[in-house]
Amino acid sequence: MEIPEDSILLRIYVNEMEKWQHKPLYEAIVLKARELQLAGATVLRGPMGYGKSAHLHTAKILDLSVNLPLVIEIVDSEAKINAFLPVIDEMIASGLVTMEKVKVLHYRGKPRE
Repeated sequence: MEIPEDSILLRIYVNEMEKWQHKPLYEAIVLKARELQLAGATVLRGPMGYGKSAHLHTAKILDLSVNLPLVIEIVDSEAKINAFLPVIDEMIASGLVTMEKVKVLHYRGKPRE
């Protein structure tokens, strides 16, 4: 799969406990991105954060939080990201979605032996 040098980074900020059709929202988004053949997706777990409600989510040992902030990052062409936006709009009840232009320097897999 090729990805253009001038691409888009889509960031989706959600909470760990959010669901979509009985499965974790972050998992549903990544699986949908894969199904639609987007170049790749990564889920990053944050040890601390807050959103619109200003409710603090933290991984401090005394809090034992299981609802930490997550960021899903997806990079692909502008056309593919724009086609994906209506899909995630339906899936996300609360959260933040951002896009920014990025320059892809490398997109390589492990060489076959």
